Amino acid sequence: MAVKKFYSITELTREFGVSTRTLRFYEDEGLLHPERRGRTRLYRAADRRLLQEILRGRRIGFTIAEIREIVHVYKEPPGEIGQLKLMMKKIDEKREDLRQKRRDIDETLSELDQAEEACLTRLVEIGVGT
Repeated sequence: MAVKKFYSITELTREFGVSTRTLRFYEDEGLLHPERRGRTRLYRAADRRLLQEILRGRRIGFTIAEIREIVHVYKEPPGEIGQLKLMMKKIDEKREDLRQKRRDIDETLSELDQAEEACLTRLVEIGVGT
């Protein structure tokens, strides 16, 4: 399959299931740089790949600032190696954040179980059936 030279905003929104507003937002944030022909935006294959990476980054919880930083590292020395190392660091940080959230959720669930048990015990003590 030959790579298309340009993609329209409609093609990308359909392919990736995002709104035109989302694409414009990424453009406003300096992440995407479509070519302009009049009022028409034309996205290159590189923009399409970058959009794919931006959306993956968003799915795994990266902020726009983190994504911008990763993209910037790729464009400047040390290039792809630096980008990959930064990405791995960010993944480790995100993974640890999620593990901490899991611990916090488990602790909260345990506290809720204890509170519910205390309520049930007290209801029995005062003679109320549940």
